[in-house]
Amino acid sequence: MTNLMRSLLRWELFLIVAIVLELLIFSMITPGFFNIQNLLFSMNDFAYIGLAAIPMTFVIITGGIDVSVGSIMGLASISVGVLWMNGVNIWLALLIALVVCIIAGLINGLIVAFTDVQPLVVTLGTMFLFAGIALVISGGGSATGYEGISGFPDPFVEVANGMILDIPNVIWILFGVLIVFGTLLHFTKYGRSVYLVGINSKAAKYSGLSTKWIVMSTYMLAGLGGGISGVILTSYFSSARADLGSTAILPVITAVVLGGTSILGGKGTVLGTLLASVFVGIMNYSLQLSGMPSEQTTIVVGIILILAVLLRQSKWTYIKKRVSREKNQVPKISE
Repeated sequence: MTNLMRSLLRWELFLIVAIVLELLIFSMITPGFFNIQNLLFSMNDFAYIGLAAIPMTFVIITGGIDVSVGSIMGLASISVGVLWMNGVNIWLALLIALVVCIIAGLINGLIVAFTDVQPLVVTLGTMFLFAGIALVISGGGSATGYEGISGFPDPFVEVANGMILDIPNVIWILFGVLIVFGTLLHFTKYGRSVYLVGINSKAAKYSGLSTKWIVMSTYMLAGLGGGISGVILTSYFSSARADLGSTAILPVITAVVLGGTSILGGKGTVLGTLLASVFVGIMNYSLQLSGMPSEQTTIVVGIILILAVLLRQSKWTYIKKRVSREKNQVPKISE
């Protein structure tokens, strides 16, 4: 019975229940909301959150944070657009943009790993750096303005707007990212090293792990995630802009923290991050569908982030300790 209770107290199960409740509540509030096809296609609007949040989970498990991911999305978008506009094959432009984003992540990782500056301060600075570089590239490519660079080839646009087996491509891409990064984090020696660095970096160092390389690599993965997310947004809107991910950082970090990753490091799962991304995405989509302006939905997401941190750091831990205590008392009673 106690084991059953412990299983039911898994954070991921709590998130699934929260998503079901969210769907039920918005179905009652907004007529016509609960339509499977509409919900599947609504994933196009918020899949970018999960694509950036899943790799970001690695960074936060090590005890770090990367607030530059929104600027990296814009950098990826405008890189694809400018390269393609100057005659580079669209798929080669996509690969180059992803490499650029990995290098951006490497810059973050190098500064965090080899200095004593806090990751928040480092990535806050690089957030402006990458946004500025994207604007410079945008100006050099004559791509300034709201409309950005448009007119991409159909196969590229279909990456985010097409379907396979009546399921939008972005869902397949999201699950592919979940499997790749989930395997890397939960089933490899590298993933165990990421957790160990987050739990105790000194112990990890004395046990022979290259902690600096592990920290750097997590920021490179976060850069790659930002790049993938930026490319998908570019394909979805069929437009490349330097400011494409400027509002993404709050929902991305909310998804990671709400997904159960400890802001102190050492805990977290990519499945939790994915479920939280869906929860935050549906919340955004539903509120806007019910007529709430996007500026006000930001307030709701901010409140969710605060509640998630409070719940994870206090009440949820208390409940689990109570269950564990009751489990340890059971044999004594039987004797």
